[in-house]
Amino acid sequence: MSFCARTYQARTCKGALVALLAGALLLTGCGAGGHADRTSDGGGAHRGEDGVQAPMPPDGGGRPAEGNSGSGREGEQKGDAQREVAPPADYLSTFALDVDTASYGYARRVLGEGRLPEPDSVRPEEFINSFRQDYPRPEGDGFTVTVDGARADGRGEEEWSLVRVGLATRTATRSGERPPAAMTFVVDISGSMAEAGRLDLVRESLGILTDQLRDDDSIALVTFSDEAETRLPMTRLDGNRDRIHSIIDSLEPTDSTNVEAGVRTGYDVAVEGHRRGANNRVVLLSDALANTGRTEADAILERIAESRRQYGIALFGVGVGSDYGDKLMERLTNRGDGHTTYVSTSAQARKVFVDQLPAHIELRARDAKAQVAFDPQTVKEFRLIGYENRAVADEDFRNDRVDGGEVGPGHTVTALYAVRLREGASGHIATATVRWLDPADRAPHEASGTVEASALDRDLWAAETAPRLQVSAAAAYFAQALRGAETPGAPGLDELAERAGTLAGRTEDASVRQLAESIGQADALLE
Repeated sequence: MSFCARTYQARTCKGALVALLAGALLLTGCGAGGHADRTSDGGGAHRGEDGVQAPMPPDGGGRPAEGNSGSGREGEQKGDAQREVAPPADYLSTFALDVDTASYGYARRVLGEGRLPEPDSVRPEEFINSFRQDYPRPEGDGFTVTVDGARADGRGEEEWSLVRVGLATRTATRSGERPPAAMTFVVDISGSMAEAGRLDLVRESLGILTDQLRDDDSIALVTFSDEAETRLPMTRLDGNRDRIHSIIDSLEPTDSTNVEAGVRTGYDVAVEGHRRGANNRVVLLSDALANTGRTEADAILERIAESRRQYGIALFGVGVGSDYGDKLMERLTNRGDGHTTYVSTSAQARKVFVDQLPAHIELRARDAKAQVAFDPQTVKEFRLIGYENRAVADEDFRNDRVDGGEVGPGHTVTALYAVRLREGASGHIATATVRWLDPADRAPHEASGTVEASALDRDLWAAETAPRLQVSAAAAYFAQALRGAETPGAPGLDELAERAGTLAGRTEDASVRQLAESIGQADALLE
């Protein structure tokens, strides 16, 4: 499908425009930054001199509200404060926050085995969000907003920049300060889990977690193959760790994969063992290769949605296996107000269940959504990299009945935009606003940050450019290459691997070194 058809299904793309856009980027948004469900030309759209659809700039549209101007500054607005002058709808980009990382983890596993991941399993936002950022943190629940960027030096006549929107939550409280956890583990013991690195890794992961949790935390355990079985009802850890370890160690693979039965039973057990005031979670550990029962996500999601609404029970998905049902797991956790990760080694399991444990069982924000308002007086075209399946209608940004994303302590969320400025542009470029509900009382809050054209003057790969912005760019360019998409300013994979290797030295970050290795592996496979 052409880029125009993807983002403006109700608009007509004819003649030369179709030819121009047929090979366009696989990115969310375009010169008008709209969503696939947009059906109106109410943004005053006109054709730019390059043939790409771009809205007519109104007077003063897209300017930040008073008190939020400045390059890369951050601020907080409590309640429902609106912008002084709303920009045209086509200069808005709205999406639900996403802290998933499974797509990147699985891609690394597949590349390490000498294979390329399927393009539709690659989600750029999950590549970008797999890396540590250095954004400032808020003092309480909610977010800080940081907006910056750099000149990407796109190939060809047009010059593009990258704009980075960075959101961060406060880091975890000490273990004794958080509410107790009530966690129902739903474990896949189907025949496919017999492969090394699947059920054995799950057993190891659960054993680690059993030792990490506090005495006042609770665990329940459900297993599933062709049917589901409750192995352990909700049980306090205090005095029961040996019994729990014994049950975990006894898990053996058998029969087929009925994910629906496992999820349904898991939520039944979680509801029965629901603890008021605790962090109630269902944790699904599986290769998600459903082949028995209802295998489509929509059928399974019905039960999740009901429990989420009534009891606030979130779903955390942990994927395993060289063959992995990524799409099913991601859809389940999106509907279940949770997120996904992927583990293939003991080190990764320890990172998820020890180092990142608070981020998986606590919440800093519910139903979080971001909206970026670009200034039509300075911005000619913009394109959001990734987040296609997290798109939210612009008018639903402040509709708190529309589902957003759940974000835990210590998480960062990064969105990258490819942006083309108008000739001679100066001053305000964009305002980014995040809206979330308080995890305790569901009161709405907002925070905003802005960026000026001067912030985009430096070259993306220059020594003075923030290394973490460069890491985000490298991850995004890598994901786009795996999807077969061309991205403004993207170097070839050989050059990108070299840049990532340099960044690994600058950041002294082993995960960036692994990124460089994965890019090199992909480059060799694509030759």
